[in-house]
Amino acid sequence: MTAWANRLCAGLVAIGLALPMGAGATGISGSYLAARQASFLGDYEAAAHYYGRALAFAPTKPELLERAILANISLGEMDDAAALARQMTANGYASELAQMAIIAQEAASGNFATVVEMIDAQQGVGPLGDGLVKAWALVGLGDMDGAMDSFDAVAQIQGLGPFAAYHRALALAATGQFQQADALLADDTAGGMVNTRRGVMARAEVLSQLGRNDEAVTLFARAFGQDVDPALAQMRSALEAGETLPFTHVTNAKDGMAEVFFTLAGALSSEGNNDLTLLYTRLAEHLRPTHVDAILLSAELLDQMQQHDLALAAYARVPSDHPSFHAAELGRAEALRKSGLEEDAITVLRGLTQSHGDLPIVWTTLADVYRADERFAEGVEAYTTAMGLFDEITERQWFLFYARGICQEREGNWPEAEADFRRALELNPEQPQVLNYLGYSLVEKQLKLDEALELIERAVAARPNSGYIVDSLGWVLYKLGRYEEAVPHMERAAELMPIDPIVNDHLGDVYWSVGRAREAEFMWKRALSFVDWEDAAEEADPELIKRKIEVGLDQVRIEEGLPPLESANAAD
Repeated sequence: MTAWANRLCAGLVAIGLALPMGAGATGISGSYLAARQASFLGDYEAAAHYYGRALAFAPTKPELLERAILANISLGEMDDAAALARQMTANGYASELAQMAIIAQEAASGNFATVVEMIDAQQGVGPLGDGLVKAWALVGLGDMDGAMDSFDAVAQIQGLGPFAAYHRALALAATGQFQQADALLADDTAGGMVNTRRGVMARAEVLSQLGRNDEAVTLFARAFGQDVDPALAQMRSALEAGETLPFTHVTNAKDGMAEVFFTLAGALSSEGNNDLTLLYTRLAEHLRPTHVDAILLSAELLDQMQQHDLALAAYARVPSDHPSFHAAELGRAEALRKSGLEEDAITVLRGLTQSHGDLPIVWTTLADVYRADERFAEGVEAYTTAMGLFDEITERQWFLFYARGICQEREGNWPEAEADFRRALELNPEQPQVLNYLGYSLVEKQLKLDEALELIERAVAARPNSGYIVDSLGWVLYKLGRYEEAVPHMERAAELMPIDPIVNDHLGDVYWSVGRAREAEFMWKRALSFVDWEDAAEEADPELIKRKIEVGLDQVRIEEGLPPLESANAAD
């Protein structure tokens, strides 16, 4: 894939140097530039449209064709991509991307012999997938011996042994050879593939076909514990009831090829190359339209790329009766929220509380949205409901108490908030976020200042480069009258968070307390300049900062009815 990606980048320059002159130049230049900008932004719909317009002026330009193919595959418009790919190959240009589109279309049509011929002629999908795709095409042709030979050939390629063993096992299971499939899945040669969610589900189905449901249940417990999603819970319940699970993971050669592309997408998903990962998920979807895991990964990638409308369309393809419907709806709510449609997101989540109200994640997600939207009372209720759905509260639930504590504190319910923070620390004793929030809250309320200092020092020890936490340490020292000690910590916080208004405001107060009035005024002015910067800190009070600049901190404290600043070392 690197080769065609590099060619595409080089092609951008080539297009600019070889645009036709005259009236057509304006048309292709405008369309090309619009398409390139759309591609840069990940707006595949616009990219496909404008590359299509550019091709009207230069229908044989390979760089334009390849970019148009890329945009259409990313959109999931495989027929359009394949038509462009065939146009490109007819013009005598080779492209792995074009070959991908053609092979996907041929495989979807059941033309497995053509797939084999293309791969044998070095016109495949690339070294990562060619051998596996060919093997599945041979399965589709009924040539199991040839398929096994192809899987064996892939296994000889460095790094691809686990992929080959895993797909060989799936091919054996798809053709009813469950004993041989289990032997491969139980062997270390399949590596981490068998420990993925789909790998565990596939092996559970194989074990069930062999009448070994107890082993499948044990496998589930070892891999997932008791905290499973609806799809896994449905399988586990059937196994525990003694039902024989059908082998649905891969039912035919097309499903197998889809699994190849999904496997590659999964391997790439952690590398940050969303464009490439999306290509593979779209190919998997085309070959197996009911591959919900591929659909969900496509939607997640599109959401990460800020293509929220495309993500919403992908999430909407998951049927309401599918066990993973709740995951699609949670994703849809997140895409709506990122689009600025908070109320629509809440509506989706409220609907889930009716259909999937027994799932804690539904309530915690709703609570998180309420908290982000500053609807703290509703957040408290939702977090409380979520907590009640767990059979046992463990260290994994520390965040729920922490988040509910924040909502309680914002609602002015300090005793309840403090109890939640302390419960979170019981579950996760050195959690720096909780240590900092509880410590800082105690400082702001002028309560238990010595304990607050100890809590925040522990938080800083855990996160020495967190500006918020270092700021808290400087601030508690300031509140304790230990002004000179506060200075280096507050300066460090300002280095870590130079444009945060609260940190700059705090540093101004600390400077004032040690007699550095000019520097204090400078920091207050900096704080004021950042107050409205992308809502950096809503707690900053610009009027109070302005007043400190006008008359100084001592006068402001008098006006607020506060005692004058007093150093802890004043008596020395």
